[in-house]
Amino acid sequence: MSETTSVVVEGRKLKLTSLDKLLFPSTETTKGEVLNYYAQVADVLLPQLASRPLTRVRWPHGTGDQSFFEKNLPSGAPSWLPRVKVDDVTYPVVEDLAQLTYLVNLNSIELHVPQWKVDEDGARLHPDRLVIDLDPGTGAGLHECARVAVMVRDRLGELGLDLFPVTSGSKGMQLYAALPGDLTSDQTRDLAQQLAQELTKKHPDLVVWKMTKSLRPGKVFLDWSQNVAAKTTICPYSLRGKETPTVAAPRTWDEVEAGAEGRKLEQLMFDDVLDRLDADGDLVADLL
Repeated sequence: MSETTSVVVEGRKLKLTSLDKLLFPSTETTKGEVLNYYAQVADVLLPQLASRPLTRVRWPHGTGDQSFFEKNLPSGAPSWLPRVKVDDVTYPVVEDLAQLTYLVNLNSIELHVPQWKVDEDGARLHPDRLVIDLDPGTGAGLHECARVAVMVRDRLGELGLDLFPVTSGSKGMQLYAALPGDLTSDQTRDLAQQLAQELTKKHPDLVVWKMTKSLRPGKVFLDWSQNVAAKTTICPYSLRGKETPTVAAPRTWDEVEAGAEGRKLEQLMFDDVLDRLDADGDLVADLL
């Protein structure tokens, strides 16, 4: 039976259900612990979600079972949950902890957002950030991603862009750069694609820019397509719906450089991320 716990979050009364449910069975991580994690990272996560249409990945019975992507506002959503209509989809937009808690209580483990925001009238703005998604093929891993990340950082640094590395919580890594909003999504995509083609030409043994999966073993796919307006990327500080509760975790360039040199670089669990926040603060604050 589903037990219900009533809580008040930022003045909103919420009914949280099944707090003892195992959302990550392999680590016996409960729904209550997932809600607690999101409450603790809210101060740094909410600015990353603000004004962005939110796509969720939900695991109704935990990560050992089936999941589904949800773009539309969930049925029965309260009137105080902001929303925006983009094309034919009405998305939720999360601005505070109560709204975040409501959605996470629906077993929304992963939070995905586009690289653009909406204005006060709900109109889509030009992207305010560039993302380079590094996806390792079979036989490659974070070591290879770190090598490519350093190359990308150095190349885009020549264009005046500062990059912020985030290990994805899955296999690879994302690199973000703030943009002033003068480029369209298509122009941003083209910039990323040109970079991918350039690095593939210079390092054909390590980088691939084409999506063809047969080309990827042992290499890193530099996914430029994440900048297309219709695409979304896992949000920094979001949990991932993997076997263990890993997180899309901001990293330092010292860590990435060490990984490129062959030293240890691993995906981080949610308790690691909380410890790092206490020690180092928000490593992607300047992305905003």
